[in-house]
Amino acid sequence: MSQGYQTQDDQEKIFLVYVHPDESEDACAEAELEGLVEAAGGLVAGSARQRIKKRLRATYVGSGKVEEIKEAMAETGADSVVFDCELAGVQLKNLEELLEKRVFDRTQLILDIFASRAKTREGQLQVELAQQTYRLPRLMSVYTKFERQRGGIGMRGPGETKLEADRRMVKDRISKLTAEIEHVKKHRDLQRASRRNNPHSTVAIIGYTSAGKSTLMNTITGSELLADAMPFATLDPTTRKVDLEDGFSFFLVDTVGFIRKLPTQLVAAFRATLEETVHADVLLHLIDISSPDWEAQRDAVNETLSELAAQDMPCVSVFNKMDAAPPGLSDQLTREFEDSCAISALHGDGIDEMIQLMRSKLTGKYKMLIALVPYDKTQLVESAYDYGRVIKKDYRGEGIYLEAELAPEMYGKLEAFACARED
Repeated sequence: MSQGYQTQDDQEKIFLVYVHPDESEDACAEAELEGLVEAAGGLVAGSARQRIKKRLRATYVGSGKVEEIKEAMAETGADSVVFDCELAGVQLKNLEELLEKRVFDRTQLILDIFASRAKTREGQLQVELAQQTYRLPRLMSVYTKFERQRGGIGMRGPGETKLEADRRMVKDRISKLTAEIEHVKKHRDLQRASRRNNPHSTVAIIGYTSAGKSTLMNTITGSELLADAMPFATLDPTTRKVDLEDGFSFFLVDTVGFIRKLPTQLVAAFRATLEETVHADVLLHLIDISSPDWEAQRDAVNETLSELAAQDMPCVSVFNKMDAAPPGLSDQLTREFEDSCAISALHGDGIDEMIQLMRSKLTGKYKMLIALVPYDKTQLVESAYDYGRVIKKDYRGEGIYLEAELAPEMYGKLEAFACARED
């Protein structure tokens, strides 16, 4: 499948095969797979479903279903087929031989989208690592018999098979990619440490793909990030500093969208990126309540947070797209869920309430200080604006009277000048 602007006649026609066992997941799974195909530049030509209780080792689905899929693909003119599961190498090989068409699984489809969307060097490295990790156990399925042996003068035995050589090349590439990603990760850790030295809080926007994270980022910061309804429109994390009118400041991070059954290769490869979530002070969990599957999407995000050991972090549930949700749903949810609010990221409704909730989660990070600072320490008063929120400043004969909410680092520098509050 290819990316780019295409006419309908040029688009690759994709036949979808749904194999999830739970009927209650039908709507969510089907809409999601169709969205992934569209994001990859394909056109859905048709679909089939089979409830799978026990997958077959050879073809995943039964021989009768394979024949049914082949006939349906011929009728619809489909160019290839996507299975909504992860197929083993031998299953991919057998299905392609039987269907006489290209076969993809859900993981390949997502990797294809990630490969086309990653813009930064880190994102590109992580995607390639995920691709190579996915490819390695499936190499054997490429070969139906041993290829020409690689021997040489003085070498005993049959030499190295092409399969063995390819395996070695993939393993070497995985090692190199892992080392490069580790180097990039160290650079990101330094950036993160730098932010900590300028100790504003960090707030990460998380949520299911297409929940509206980039739209919310744009609304709060006035930036112009790509805000696309397609899955995984944003892959690389973006950080912006937000300065509120009352002097309070924080870093806001837009993260990669989560998805149901995120492939394990991607969770592993994007761990460095997802660590932006783990190291945040507060999470804004954006939930698209205009989607009929919002509960399943919320649960998918929570499952990924558990994989990252971030399930107990301070979090505000933000029910987005309240203007497009069923009447009364947003009010019902904000009453039912603690630390929650309803917003429209597109129109800006409810943003002020969301920020107040977010700030209430950050109160433990800042300490209130009342101090009378000597004039020879004026630079500390000026630094208080960068390390917290100055509520009151007054020049007195004996020094500068200050009331401020300060980060611990700044509080410690001014604590020696603490005094009683003025009435």
